[in-house]
Amino acid sequence: MIEILDAAELTRARATGALVADILDTLRERAVVGTNLLQIDAWAREMILGAGAVSCYVDYAPSFGRGPFGHYICTAVNDAVLHGLPHDYALADGDLLTLDLAVLLDGIAADSAISFVVGATRRDEDVAMIETTRRALAAGIAAARPGARTGDIAHAIGTVLTGAGYPVNTEFGGHGIGSTMHQDPHVANTGRPGRGFPLRPGMLLAIEPWIMADTDELVTDADGWTLRSATGCRTAHSEHTIAITADGPEILTLPTRAR
Repeated sequence: MIEILDAAELTRARATGALVADILDTLRERAVVGTNLLQIDAWAREMILGAGAVSCYVDYAPSFGRGPFGHYICTAVNDAVLHGLPHDYALADGDLLTLDLAVLLDGIAADSAISFVVGATRRDEDVAMIETTRRALAAGIAAARPGARTGDIAHAIGTVLTGAGYPVNTEFGGHGIGSTMHQDPHVANTGRPGRGFPLRPGMLLAIEPWIMADTDELVTDADGWTLRSATGCRTAHSEHTIAITADGPEILTLPTRAR
């Protein structure tokens, strides 16, 4: 299913995107050395329900997970990269943490992810990997214009990722979003320009470059959800929900302080 939102629905999408972004912004500030992943999940629950929103994750049970997910946010640490199931773990100095959040507010969903290093220790390779996903995300968004195709987004993302020397996995990537979290079209993190579904004003897309330092192979954790790098290498993930408009892409998941 591919949805085309009208002007009223796009206004609601902006509100959902701002909520997702502001929750992630708050959680990033709170996620310090010693913070437990379950506490992050509890904070996310409190903020989602307090805003009158609905989690897209709690009852989520796709074929690739051991569902339902049962938590309010994905928390992926170090070699974990996608669908990180919150568990009893206290963050350590230098941990590379990814928070991925999707909520539904007033009938419209938004999805965003951020990666950052916890504490004072910074490894140059971690900083470079995070920055690469951010640059790839910016390139993908810039390519998301009316009349372009999903392959143009994929090509822009992949050019940045492979140009920086990272392998690219194509099993999971970006996606359409609207009244539900995951919709068509799929937006891979590498691809050929001029191919794929044509972009039209009113479409919402979640664009999400993610990488693993030295592999493109994933393994599933014993929890049935968390996807980790097959080699145990570190990972990073950046994601925004955008709207395709007549004037170009509009980022919906910017925190209030950045608007």
